[in-house]
Amino acid sequence: MPINITMPALSPTMEEGNLAKWLVKEGDKVSPGDVIAEIETDKATMEVEAVDEGTVARLVVPAGTEGVKVNALIAVLAAEGEDPSAAAKGGDGSAAKSDGAAAPAKAEAKQDKAPISPPMGEMSTKSTEGGAAPPASQPVSPPSALPGISLTRGEIGQSPDGRIFASPLARRIAKDAGVDVSAVAGSGPHGRVVKADVEAAIASGGAAPAAKAAPAGSPATAAAAPKAMSDEQVLKLFAEGSYELVPHDGMRKTIARRLVEAKTTIPHFYLTLDCELDALLALRTQINAAAPVKKTNGGEAPAYKLSVNDMVIKAMAMALMAVPDANASWTESAMIKHKHADVGVAVSIPGGLITPIIRRADEKTLSVISNEMKDLASRARSRKLKPEEYQGGTTAVSNLGMFGVKDFAAVINPPHATILAVGAGEQRAVVKNGEIKVATIMSVTLSTDHRAVDGALGAELLVAFKRMIENPMGMLV
Repeated sequence: MPINITMPALSPTMEEGNLAKWLVKEGDKVSPGDVIAEIETDKATMEVEAVDEGTVARLVVPAGTEGVKVNALIAVLAAEGEDPSAAAKGGDGSAAKSDGAAAPAKAEAKQDKAPISPPMGEMSTKSTEGGAAPPASQPVSPPSALPGISLTRGEIGQSPDGRIFASPLARRIAKDAGVDVSAVAGSGPHGRVVKADVEAAIASGGAAPAAKAAPAGSPATAAAAPKAMSDEQVLKLFAEGSYELVPHDGMRKTIARRLVEAKTTIPHFYLTLDCELDALLALRTQINAAAPVKKTNGGEAPAYKLSVNDMVIKAMAMALMAVPDANASWTESAMIKHKHADVGVAVSIPGGLITPIIRRADEKTLSVISNEMKDLASRARSRKLKPEEYQGGTTAVSNLGMFGVKDFAAVINPPHATILAVGAGEQRAVVKNGEIKVATIMSVTLSTDHRAVDGALGAELLVAFKRMIENPMGMLV
């Protein structure tokens, strides 16, 4: 009987993905372990392997389709000895029906895929070459031609009798987001509202929320809630021809959504301390000078080369072990108390940001942390990290010191309860024993989730970090 291939869940939080490329065609024979497709998530592109043996009878979802739901039917295999043409006709559609996504996927892909959005770079966690190119700049379009910008009720997407033309998927997304679909301008055929229009309206904050019927005789609302400017309103502020429009890719949309969620749902508070770096810099110089030499393809190189950031990661991990109550994550039903310090490190990549994680940093030596961090950062920039390498973690470090930034406050990355923002080390005048001295000082700011870590506990954690930085020999034992 036909074998259904469905969209896999490549991470615990994945709900949909983009089918970037098929690596097989109809009629090809595949065996377990053969790579058959590339699936794009918001942060990486993963290769999908076949788990059954058979002949590709039908590719249900075409390459380039965006927003394919997890468990949606994407292809059908004919089992050994089975006629592929019969399997293609008789493939079980239950997988698609189970989430209602497979059938509309092809139609929605054609209507909803923004024509000006360039595909993300062809990447892989295995052997695909190259990295993601940043989105190409697009020619200027007049505001009226941009999908999902005009939010004037009744302009397009309505029949003369007031009926709204919208795809089922667009209606479902609008309903889940509490958006009035009649307030969204459609870019589909004959002004039909499609998925991209609703998502653009939600992202801009300009779509009117679905109205709720007020009880008879109830007073009208005194004032409407403030809302963000629509895309059209923003574009009207600038002269036509004075700008370029660069569409958001999946990563930028995900970053925006998660940052809004984090900043509006997590009660942040901030603690700042100055740490003296002179002892740490001296120890770092000694350790790097003592590094053994190893042979490489290009000659010889030291086995490791520590950076200040490597030592910051280790100090943060040991501080969490010293103050275990701060090594926590908040959930509505319970506090998660972590047994190890898994430290995420913010890495800037083309078009966004990703936070690879040093697992069990409290148990690793500085040289191991240094080499592991270099590998993770390199693969992050080419978008070849696996989901388990950047998801989770118990805290994070964001360092802008290399840009000369003195101090800043970072936004907490759920499920973390803390993130440490690290500024530049600079020489400053300090008072020691009543005398003015010159010392290298680094300002750090701890952003804390007040639900999980109270003020005194956050201060205790930051003091423990400062103690490790100013007495760095403790990181070697």
